[in-house]
Amino acid sequence: MDWARDLKDWPNSHLSRRIDCARHRWHVQETGQGPTLLLLHGAGASTHTWRAVLPILAEHHHVVALDLPGQGFSQSGARNRLSLRGMTEDIATLCDQAGWHPTAIIGHSAGACLALTLCRILTTPRQTPPAVIGLNAALGHFEGVAGWLFPLLAKVMALNPLTALAFSAGPDPLRRAERLLKGTGSTLDPEGLQLYARLISDRRHVDGTLQMMANWDIDPLLRDLPRIDARCLLLAASGDRAVPPDVSERAALRLPQATLRCVEGLGHLMHEEAPDRITGHILDWLAEVADKEGGTVEPG
Repeated sequence: MDWARDLKDWPNSHLSRRIDCARHRWHVQETGQGPTLLLLHGAGASTHTWRAVLPILAEHHHVVALDLPGQGFSQSGARNRLSLRGMTEDIATLCDQAGWHPTAIIGHSAGACLALTLCRILTTPRQTPPAVIGLNAALGHFEGVAGWLFPLLAKVMALNPLTALAFSAGPDPLRRAERLLKGTGSTLDPEGLQLYARLISDRRHVDGTLQMMANWDIDPLLRDLPRIDARCLLLAASGDRAVPPDVSERAALRLPQATLRCVEGLGHLMHEEAPDRITGHILDWLAEVADKEGGTVEPG
């Protein structure tokens, strides 16, 4: 997408800026004052996914949302960095350059995997780990034949530069977006559908998403879950068709300081369907953490 032209009517574009760091040109939205919350979207999304959540959180916090390299309006300068480890290290470098010290990291779907990995990188002997909030966290593998077929297809497609063009150039992007979102179990308003239609019509965004999928290796993170000492909240939507609630249930059993809360009646994009409800869960939990840690996080 063209930065100057397409960003004009993008959600919260008045908060947007560019940062060159770690071989990427990042699109960042930043607002608010107080403890810092870092928002990380999932594969194939962008800062738009936080369009209603971000202003609510910013009433009591300093909030930073970014597009992952190669997705949304962030430009990737190194395709070999579009992996779980590579992107996490580059986000940590970005945080250091920008002077951000997140008190909590909020990640949706694959963004929750980035959040858990990042919290370990940002932890120092003098600093407790940032809290992590995972929304429908993708902390598991596809089951059955999809477990080997989907990653293989992603790798094959990412190796062919024409694949992204084929995905982005199809007719009627709005209808294609409707089909994709139907598989998430979420029902979005017309604005939400239109935003995803714009994303899947952008060749560079599709290519960045495919590269991320092709390089995705979650096994090291899954092995390390019992050694992640950060306070974690996992919100799992009962109607999620992309990442079923039992994925979060199993992960919560392995994380030493995890709290699991089930959210009824919503799907994979629950924070877009019901932003007030989801931010209520987030702010209540952050207030609980603040009480336990002597005011580390201000209550919302």
